[in-house]
Amino acid sequence: MPEKKTDTLQTAIDQALQADRPRLAKYLSVETVAAKHLGIAETVSVIEQAFQDLGAVVTVWRDIPGSNPFVFATLPAGPNGNADKTLLFYNHYDVQPAEPLEEWDSAPFQLTEKDGRYVARGASDDKGELMVRLSAVKALQQTGGLPCNLKFVLEGEEEIGSPHIQPMTEKHAADLAADAIIWETGGKDADENFQVTCGVKGIVSFNVTTKSAESDLHSSLATFVDNAVWRLVQGLATLRGAKGEVLVDGLNEGVKPLTPTEQAAINDLPFNEAATRQNFGLKLPLLSDKPAEALVNRPSITINGISGGYEGDGLKTVLPKEARAQLDCRLVPGQDPRHVAELVQQQLNRNGFSDLHVSYNQGEPAFRSDLTDDFVQTAVATAHEVYGDAVKLVPNAGGSGPQAPFAEAVGAPIVSIGSTWAGSGAHAPNENVRVKDYAQATRYTARVLQNFSQK
Repeated sequence: MPEKKTDTLQTAIDQALQADRPRLAKYLSVETVAAKHLGIAETVSVIEQAFQDLGAVVTVWRDIPGSNPFVFATLPAGPNGNADKTLLFYNHYDVQPAEPLEEWDSAPFQLTEKDGRYVARGASDDKGELMVRLSAVKALQQTGGLPCNLKFVLEGEEEIGSPHIQPMTEKHAADLAADAIIWETGGKDADENFQVTCGVKGIVSFNVTTKSAESDLHSSLATFVDNAVWRLVQGLATLRGAKGEVLVDGLNEGVKPLTPTEQAAINDLPFNEAATRQNFGLKLPLLSDKPAEALVNRPSITINGISGGYEGDGLKTVLPKEARAQLDCRLVPGQDPRHVAELVQQQLNRNGFSDLHVSYNQGEPAFRSDLTDDFVQTAVATAHEVYGDAVKLVPNAGGSGPQAPFAEAVGAPIVSIGSTWAGSGAHAPNENVRVKDYAQATRYTARVLQNFSQK
């Protein structure tokens, strides 16, 4: 059974959460949207003050050309702590745009507590997670001091693909040095299992464009003249099978086979189809009979959006001269993002669609920690202390993030843990975390630091 919440640490956590609620509200109130260049300076100022209030040494790195500032903060182990152990936290302070605004039940950049949930843009991804960690720090400081050295690094461009993480980690590798890394977010699945997630899928984003004429033509000519939109959708349709499989030759070359430990962890993952359908409002059949395994270790190809021709009100009967689509592929360890984009172009050429042109946008490789690592096992054991039997070890998330550059620069295991749940709706209107999960994650974070320091 989970620990009883009657000890000194829990009392300090309860007090910290109550005292820190205004700070959470202030942080969430800033519209920090990197895609729109909004709120960056104001948010950095809020973060600096939050760390300084805890006694941290704070540095704002503005030395990466073209990048939003990185915030770096350090806190030493307390007098009874283990000064030989250092843990690094990664978070990001930018959030997704709030649109569509009409689908929010409350103001997106105003913390609203409703039905036992904190609702606001960034409540789960990822501003709320930082505040969980800072409340855990405060509680530990008030109950004997920090058990180990802590470092925090925050970026402001994660929601636009972290384009400057690689040069930052290369330049500041010595500053980032740590024995383990806790990543930005995590939480509970649709069956209420707390997940300790040890990596991310990779991603490559690219555009596909085609042009069929120098100008739009009268649609009566469709009996003998092709048009760009049809060419585009027909060509893209050759890249995916009926069950979502990626039909690109060579795509799986170099993919790392699963270890027995990884395969066993995947086999143990549940998938609650009913809850997933309800949470996301799904209308179509699932593409896999093993969705949990597919989410972890199956590549995908997705049309994010497609445009071309006339899309306004009323009628305009034309043959569009050009069309464009944005796609992404989620990748598994061993796949190189740029190479995958090149393979897509080669496949379109082989399929008779050489007039469709692939242009690379950006990409991130996949990463997966060693599931047998001591820190991974500590994170799992601590989860059982706090959450009981409802704990799952996940080899990697289905989403992506810049873990690989951190792993290369720091050489430490990475785990993702946090306060989200299956209905958090990250990136969607009414994004939220449950207040009880927020408090429970604060305790878990504090206990992870304590147990880590003793290893």
